[in-house]
Amino acid sequence: MTSVPEAAVDVAPAPELASDPGGAWRAVCRLDDLIPDRGVAALVDGALVAVFLLHGGDVLAIDNLDPFSGADVLSRGIVGDVDGEPTVASPVYKQRFSLRTGRCIDDPDVAVRTWATRLVEGRIEVAAP
Repeated sequence: MTSVPEAAVDVAPAPELASDPGGAWRAVCRLDDLIPDRGVAALVDGALVAVFLLHGGDVLAIDNLDPFSGADVLSRGIVGDVDGEPTVASPVYKQRFSLRTGRCIDDPDVAVRTWATRLVEGRIEVAAP
């Protein structure tokens, strides 16, 4: 993990928020492998994706790259919620991201991409772009 001083961080504007689920689906793990309210990192067609099983049973996925630090760490963040919106807080600088929209709660001009997910025969699949 690379450490970047906060003052030197150049954050790109928000990308498109939702992946096109028209792409190919990639199996990333079994549902039984996930722990509620914890993330795992998965490689989907060369991109690192953070996959989360929420306590209520929803499976959500966002880019694993923290745009503030430049490190692939969001899968290791702390899952929580803000006014009922499921979030993950980056373990580096602690910005919170909505797991549904990818928007940064603390800086609405920044977002990470969301990835479509589905459950097929006990396996979590993520739509490749």
